[in-house]
Amino acid sequence: MTTAELQQATKALAAMFSCFPQSALTDVEMQLRGYLGAIRDAELGDLQAAIQRFVRGEVRSCNAQFCPSSAQLCIEVRERRVMRELLARRGAGLVSSPVRSGGEAARRSGDGEGDAVGHARAD
Repeated sequence: MTTAELQQATKALAAMFSCFPQSALTDVEMQLRGYLGAIRDAELGDLQAAIQRFVRGEVRSCNAQFCPSSAQLCIEVRERRVMRELLARRGAGLVSSPVRSGGEAARRSGDGEGDAVGHARAD
């Protein structure tokens, strides 16, 4: 990320922190450093999309009452990147068949096949 993007990422993270309860003992500056270190290689747009999903309660693998950990945020940022790349390939006409690797949904389901709807569609 550029310096300007890091500033925007810092603002986005601070906004996310303000949406969830924080302990009075939390060192916000250290918390920001930790999160910024974890997402330093991410695209700003992917980070912003991931934060928006957490704030809206759209990430089912996370307790919506608490701020996501840096690891949870990184997982969601990676998922946003994958979605962005798939949409870009689709727009360029490069995706001709369904993705069968399973991805995060398969890992969450535990059977390696994803949800039943996605599995049935892929067959």
